[in-house]
Parts: sequence; C-alpha cells; structure tokens
Amino acid sequence: MKIREINAMRGPNYWSIRRHKLIVMVLDLEEMEQRPTNTIDGFLDRLKTMFPTMYEHRCSVGEPGGFFQRVEEGTWMGHVIEHIALEIQSLAGMDVGFGRTRGYGEEGVYNVVFDYMEEKVGRYAAKASVSIAEALTSGEPYDLSTDIQQMREIREAERLGPSTGSIIEEAESRGIPWIRLNRQSLCQLGYGANQKRIQATVTSQTSSIGVEIACDKEDTKHLLEQSEIPIPKGEIIRTEAGLKEAVEYVKFPLVVKPISGNHGRGITTNITNWEDALFAFEAAKKVSRSVIVEKYIVGEDYRLLVINYKLVAAAKRTPAHVIGDGKSTIKQLIDKVNADPRRGYGHEKVLTQIDINDLTLGILEEKGLTLDSVVAKDEFIKLKDTANLSTGGTAEDVTDIVHPYNVFMSERIAKIIGLDICGIDIMTTDIGQPLPDTGGAVLEVNAGPGFRMHLAPASGLPRNVAGHVIDMLYPPGSTSRVPIVAVTGTNGKTTTTRLIAHMVKMKGYKVGYTTSDGVYIQNRLLMAGDCTGPASAEFVLKDPTIDFAVLECARGGLLRAGLGFKNCDVGIVTNVAADHLGLKGIHTIDQLAQVKAVIPETVLPDGYAILNADDDRVYNMRKSIKCNVALFSMDERNPNIKRHARNGGLYALYENGYITICKGEWKMRVTKAVNVPLTFDGRAAFMIQNVLPADRKS
Repeated sequence: MKIREINAMRGPNYWSIRRHKLIVMVLDLEEMEQRPTNTIDGFLDRLKTMFPTMYEHRCSVGEPGGFFQRVEEGTWMGHVIEHIALEIQSLAGMDVGFGRTRGYGEEGVYNVVFDYMEEKVGRYAAKASVSIAEALTSGEPYDLSTDIQQMREIREAERLGPSTGSIIEEAESRGIPWIRLNRQSLCQLGYGANQKRIQATVTSQTSSIGVEIACDKEDTKHLLEQSEIPIPKGEIIRTEAGLKEAVEYVKFPLVVKPISGNHGRGITTNITNWEDALFAFEAAKKVSRSVIVEKYIVGEDYRLLVINYKLVAAAKRTPAHVIGDGKSTIKQLIDKVNADPRRGYGHEKVLTQIDINDLTLGILEEKGLTLDSVVAKDEFIKLKDTANLSTGGTAEDVTDIVHPYNVFMSERIAKIIGLDICGIDIMTTDIGQPLPDTGGAVLEVNAGPGFRMHLAPASGLPRNVAGHVIDMLYPPGSTSRVPIVAVTGTNGKTTTTRLIAHMVKMKGYKVGYTTSDGVYIQNRLLMAGDCTGPASAEFVLKDPTIDFAVLECARGGLLRAGLGFKNCDVGIVTNVAADHLGLKGIHTIDQLAQVKAVIPETVLPDGYAILNADDDRVYNMRKSIKCNVALFSMDERNPNIKRHARNGGLYALYENGYITICKGEWKMRVTKAVNVPLTFDGRAAFMIQNVLPADRKS
C-alpha cells in the first residue's frame, strides 16, 4: 500500500463542518484492493489479539463488536486502517472517535479520514496505521508499544498545557475564536483589533514590570516588607562564605532557593545542618547565580490565586508522598500511587506521576530510609521538598475557608506587585486565621501561576478560574470578533471580494482582505500571489489594525486544510461551474458544490448566506444552512426569486437596467448598472452578476 498524501484539516471542511481536526490520508491500496479482509488467513484473529479494545468499535453495525463483524464478513483495508488510526490514538490517551473512508475517484484509491487531537500525533497515526495493517496482513510481529509511547510523548510536547488549555476551552464555550501563535502556549483570543493574547496565564494586559518584580524574589521581598506583609527573615547570597554568614544570621531550620525560578526547581526546605545547607546551595546555584537563604516557616503550604485583583481560588498543597501500610516497600507504595488513573505523564492528566530522582533518594536517606524500606502503617513519607503538582504533589481546594484578612492581604499583594493574575504562596498553620496571628508568612508571588490545582484538585470543589480570566479580558458588552465576509464560487470571487472591501472601506472600516492576487491590509498589498487559503485568512484575522475582514476562499485551501476561521457573518457563493474537476478527488460538479457549500454552512445564525438563485446547485445550499438567506439573480422572473419574495425574503436583482434591492414586495433601485464602472457601461453581464451579491453590504 502507498500513502499518496496526508492533509490535516484545521477548520470547517469538506468532510465535516463541526469536526475541525481531521486527518485526510489519500491511500492507494495497490494489490490490497483485490484482497478484502475475509480473504486473508488469520487476519481477524491477529487484529483481535493486537487490539482487543477494538471490540468497542460499533461501526455501521451499531453495536459492540460491530467492526469485528465487518472484518469477518469482508471489508477493505482502507476501512481497517481508519479504525486502527483511531484506536492507537485512543490507546495513547486521546479522545477520538470520528472516521470515514470514501473512494477517491480512482480504482483502489481512498480518502481515509479520522479525528486527531494534536496534528503531529494524527500524522504519525496515519503512517503507523498503514504499517500495522501491513504487519497484520503478512503475520509479521509488530511492536505496538513503541508507537503508543511515541504518540504520548509527541502529544505532551505539542499540546497546550492545562492552564492555557482551560482558558482556550472557556473561550470556545463563549464563542470566542482563537489562534495558536506558536508551538508553545502563545495564543490569540479574538480577531483583528479586538484580539487579546495569552501565554499560559500571562495576558496581553499583564504588566511587564509586574512580571519582572515577581521573577526577582529580592525585589518582591523588599516591596512586601515595605508594605508590612509578613515574610520570612532572609538573605541574598552568591558564595559559600555568604552562605555561612546567612546561616549565622537566619539560623536553622532554613529554606534555600534560587532568586529566580519556577516549578520548585532548586528549592530545598527544612534544612537543619551545615552539610545539607551546602548541598542545597549548590542545587540552587544550578538554577540562578543568586540564592536566597531564609527562615523555614512551620505550617502547611497554600496557594492563593488572584485574578483581576480578586481572590478566586485557594488550594492547600501537599508534596509528593506515600502513606505506609506496614507491609509494602516505599518503591511499591510509589508504584501504587502512580497506578492511580488520575496520574499521568507530565500534564497528561489532572495529577502527575511521582518521579524517583536524586532529590527523592536524598530525602529518604536523611530519614535513614531507602526505596526498599517498609514503613509503619499510616506513616507519612515525604518524597519531594516542594508541593508542586508537576513533581507529583496534590492539592485540596480551601477557597471557602480563607479568612477575610487573608483575602484582603492577597488582593493587596496583587496590587503591590502589579499583576492582574498572580499566585501567592503562603505558609501557615491555619488558612482560616489571619496570617499574622499564626506566625505564617508569604513565601513567593508568582507571575503566570498554574491553574491545574484549582481546576482539578485531588479533593474539594473544582474552580473555573479560567472563566475569571475571560471575564477580565472580555467584560460584558465587549466583542472578540470582527465582521467577516467570506466569498467563494467558481467565477467572480475576486471581483466580488474587492468590491465589498471597497464599499466597507468607504463606510470607515479598516479592512483586511484576501484575493487570488494577494493579501491587502488597509488597501496595502502585503503578500502577493494566490492568497485564497486558510493561512492567508489567518494572516488577516491576526492583524491587530483591521476591524473588518473580507476573505476570498477557493477550493484548493478548503480541501488542503479547511477554512482559516470557524464562522463568518456573511457567506457568498457566486456560482459553481465545471472548472478544476479531477483534482484532489473532486470529479463532479456536485462534489465541487459540496466543497463550496462549506462557506454558507459556517455563517452565524444571525448572519446571511447570499446565494445565486440562477444556479440550482448554489440555490439548493439553502437546505443545509442555519442562518438567514439572501438571494441574487439576473432574472426577475426566476421562480426561485418569486418564491423567496412571497416568503418575505431579501434579494438583489438586475431589473430593467437597474441593480435593485428587494425584501418581499418592497423594492429599492440602488443605481443603474451603467453607472458602475466595472460593468463596462452595463455591457458585461457577468460583472453585473458580481455586483449583485456585493450590494447586500452597501
């Protein structure tokens, strides 16, 4: 079998308006076209052995075991590969389930279509599924575990982190569009002039100087101390000699940590002797040139999350640990904890697996323990110095019991440092009492705090903290979008796009538009060439200077990657003709019409699909859309127009030499066609037709 091409859909597409993330693999079965599964000895048994969980695939049979039934009866290898691609992604921890296999228009060649969550994983699954199918056919052994692990690692490297992901998920739930700007966590919410940006939990509104202060623990401690916020006694040092002086000044027990850093890197707590202090100093120096030595505060570790200068969540954090049962070794106890289905690799799940490293072994050694030690029943064995979730710690939501003084203090700290989103770490014996009364202290103020402990605590109520971020970025009454007019069709797209852009510009908008000859921002050509695909649409929608977008959308980009936007306000289809047939698996005019229909099907419910009533294929698109419909026609006697008029619909006509706008029986003559220069004194009927859909926006 031979893979001809693999395309990744990233927006509404020919295969699905609703499912944007689809892999479309063009697969040539070659000689396997003549070998359905029921003709391959042992194929079904080998498939069941490798994928017993595939029993849940119902397929067209509609019941568990349905796919196995299809394989037993005989199905083609493209169909099998579709199911394998879905199953291996599921085994790697991804929630996928949609698939289709359809003929490409050539004998033995198929479009194999299936869901993905991360594009690189989807592409990997496409290739791996073909290799697996070939191994199952030949009976050769295949190492599936390597593929599963590789896909997990790719997903972890490519996916948005839990904090960024929660903000994006909340934005999507409110209909706010978004664009990922890099392979990390930099994302754009909204379009054009109404866009905002986030990078993890730092926003485009976050103060740069506030972030700098929070990242410099010395400056943070200084500002808090000046503001009468309780902080631990401490010193900033760089040398071993400085460490000796700091130990004499602060006295044991101590905490040693780098002056800059995150996720608990380089931090050692509850140091009680010089040897451990020196070891901790060297560990901190690996993270930062300067090191803080401060008094160890007895108590529990709490994180207070402040968004838009209001406390929205609080969590009690516990370092990675095990509880003895009197019979299991520490290593066995760790394995049991890691077997918790809530724990996963990195940020894969709500909790992270506990990693055994030198720090863990050192903590155990201090207590005279090893991984092979058996500890007493109910004995608490700490495995990490810090309570970060990223090192296997757990969190308990305590938002509802934070003392009002501590609420006031946390909101005041956010103002003092100047952070719209910050995480405040405090140590206290009782979060339900004022911090000064317990002898507790503020340990750190963090810019870009993680949300995972609040979104999915190990115990207590989950808090939708991402909702507070969206409330801050887009308060009630604000908008995240800019108006989008999308234009498609076989002929007339560019003319119609340019005409609409010109009219909108005359209304005072700052317009970005795409055409087959380039991308224009405020009437300036910024990219030359055929720019009718999704990348060009995104170029316009990412531009912060535009407040209106007019986007020409051609078939090529739609088939290659889908649309570059989720919804539009107006979708125009000029016509569908027999051009470009035989390319990308589109062999008939009806198939081409289905490609073009993607545009009107993405129009928002209160928007308009503007359709050519003189073209039956375009006119029939109205049956599958969920928005208002406006028509245009060169023939006032067109029965489609008459029917639309009787229903009170909006339409544009070329009538007695006039371009006319109508609604029901009401008519308004806009101008004579001869007065529109591009109609060549009214002689170019095709240009008059291009004017009619554009006139809706005038």
